[in-house]
Amino acid sequence: MGSDNRVRRFSAPGRVEIGGNHTDHQHGRVLAAAVGLEITATAIANGLDTVKTSGQFPCLIDIGQVDPQPAPEEKGTSAALIRGVAAWFAKNGYATGGFDADISSTIPVGSGLSSSAAFEVLIGNIFKGLFGADISPIELALAGQFAENVYFGKPCGLMDQAASSFGGLNVIDFSDPGNITVTPVVAEIPGYLMCVVDTGGSHADLTPDYAAIPNEMKAVARYFGKEYLSEVAADEFFQAIGALRSLGDRAVLRAIHFYKENDVVLKQADALERGDLDTFFGLVTESGRSSLAYLQNVFSPTSLQEQGVTLALALSEKLLAGKGAWRVHGGGFAGTILAFVPDEQRGEYDRQMRDVFGEGCCHFLRIRKEGGMETL
Repeated sequence: MGSDNRVRRFSAPGRVEIGGNHTDHQHGRVLAAAVGLEITATAIANGLDTVKTSGQFPCLIDIGQVDPQPAPEEKGTSAALIRGVAAWFAKNGYATGGFDADISSTIPVGSGLSSSAAFEVLIGNIFKGLFGADISPIELALAGQFAENVYFGKPCGLMDQAASSFGGLNVIDFSDPGNITVTPVVAEIPGYLMCVVDTGGSHADLTPDYAAIPNEMKAVARYFGKEYLSEVAADEFFQAIGALRSLGDRAVLRAIHFYKENDVVLKQADALERGDLDTFFGLVTESGRSSLAYLQNVFSPTSLQEQGVTLALALSEKLLAGKGAWRVHGGGFAGTILAFVPDEQRGEYDRQMRDVFGEGCCHFLRIRKEGGMETL
């Protein structure tokens, strides 16, 4: 099926990470959900090799030129993401073409809700819809990851793109990179809203902190002759902790977090499907405490005076008083937390968080069942 001259509409959702903090890069598991905030586009094929976008993400690029990689000044831009998705389609034998699109977003940039992944999934769905590519949701996610890694210049994993592409609530298992499995979790969380709180911390100069986590986990894996912790049995790891201390205690603690967190994901999914919210919320908070104590990604050791994430977690514990749950959200060190807030406490929670972190810091969310898609 080729392109046509009809105006078409597309959307892709943001996402939250509920379980599996820093497990995906070790080929572990995550529990992630698409959310109602989205990026949308109206698009029409233009019969050219150019993509022209307007609205919140304006650019004009020639997608006939996908190799070699774009000029350095294009890295870190929406144009790089479009070119990268087009390059992945071309390398894998899927049709693309030029289009004009007006794009808008309700996902706040830099909020930890994966606006970039949603943008990539949106562009992939535009190519799919306008030019008839018979492409699966996981391939659309891979196209987005490729664009972000190679063209945009950010070494992300696949969780964000997969969550946006599939929609709903899913356990995503990365243990076999050639056969990533996405298992839907059928669950309701009645009486509660998810809230992502943006603490406003700067991510500048935190790259070494982020990079140290996979590097230290991989150092532990290499002790056993493996590349990723998912390839090392937990029993084998725990029996060797005395010797592993030569790699540094923090590396050992981060590996302990991986094994705990990888198991928590399955326990969370099981509790949700059984409707056992008390157990589920306890596991979410357990995940958060593991990130604080073992993974140690709640604040940067190079900037001890800035601990907005830790402060937001402490305030959430006090405000929610045993109801719901709270945990660090995403990469950590600065940025956002995730809380499950009772409906009746939404106003008070929002007010007190705003008093500390400023207007607009709270994003109250519900799970969106649909992933990236063409809309009617």
